[in-house]
Amino acid sequence: MIAGELIPWGVREAVRAGLAFPRRMEAGRAFQKIRAATRNRTRVGFGGVLDDGRPIHGGAVKLLPLREAFGGDEREFNILYSVSSSQPEFAEDLFRVCRRQGIRVVWNQNGVGFPAWAGKESERFNGPMRRLAGMADFIIFQSEFCRRSAGRWLGDFPGIASQVLFNPVDLVRFQPAPGVVAKPRLLAAGTHGTRDRVLPLLRALRDLRARGFDVELTVAGRFQWKNGEADFRETVRRLRLDRFVRRIERFSQADAPELYRAHSVLVHPKYMDPCPTVVIEALACGLPVVGSATGGMPELVPGTCGVLVPGPENYEVSHAPTATELSDAIEHVLEAREAMAVSAREWAVDRFDVQKWIAEHRAIFESVLG
Repeated sequence: MIAGELIPWGVREAVRAGLAFPRRMEAGRAFQKIRAATRNRTRVGFGGVLDDGRPIHGGAVKLLPLREAFGGDEREFNILYSVSSSQPEFAEDLFRVCRRQGIRVVWNQNGVGFPAWAGKESERFNGPMRRLAGMADFIIFQSEFCRRSAGRWLGDFPGIASQVLFNPVDLVRFQPAPGVVAKPRLLAAGTHGTRDRVLPLLRALRDLRARGFDVELTVAGRFQWKNGEADFRETVRRLRLDRFVRRIERFSQADAPELYRAHSVLVHPKYMDPCPTVVIEALACGLPVVGSATGGMPELVPGTCGVLVPGPENYEVSHAPTATELSDAIEHVLEAREAMAVSAREWAVDRFDVQKWIAEHRAIFESVLG
């Protein structure tokens, strides 16, 4: 057991807050310089999330096209846009300052904390999101699953307008490869939070090769569970998959299009994922998707674009796909991948175009500014 598990999360958060007090005071002085921009033009601020030195990934990626379309000086704007999975530091203080200044707040709600993944610490995630969403003028939910989960774990927000908008993709940058990838190559990409998102896939790869499929696997992105790299390497060695598995510990948004185009199927077995951008980007690149039919995935991946393994919506206990379920689903996709690849691109063009997403935001911003 690690030290963090021995100390209640409330105590840990109080200690962090105490240590962060000098930074909070400094941030507060900076917040006092914020002013509302003139209302005859939409100017959007992001609370410094794009400029504070943190790597731009996950929830922050979608802020880049918004900044290009609407961004201005972070000290002068009339809309504050914040994503639940990539919040500004001292976000509650910032929200209060913006409301006093008459700056409208748009809150983009991704997933929430629930026992199946956050355990007893669910409220550590949900408490701040509940307070921040309650201060918003408009809430964007990244999927119907996000709306449903927020209703259960954060509560209702009467009087606050809302809308479901899936995450977007730049269809110019994320395009299919010119030709079909000759050898079947599977890709698992993103931040891998738990073992059950990766290790069953290794066993599925062994099963597929035993069935006669000359298939390889790339696993890209960080492991977040304890001793993840050693755990992964030992499983690869034990299953005798060294020649068929490639490991990429880190990749950037700039690397992502070529990474997708070098593969033929995305495997995303995460249980109850709210609205994974990696899936949307893969579809835009013509990759069929195998994953769990839970969370927001059924809204993102129709049967023409991949295979989702059935599972219950259980907030208490994880039901991630087993190795056999994954290998069966992957086999089905490999046998139909050319048709599915075409459908995947067409679906992405129809549903996830970043230009349509920006237009939807323009309408939302105009509505909240009145």
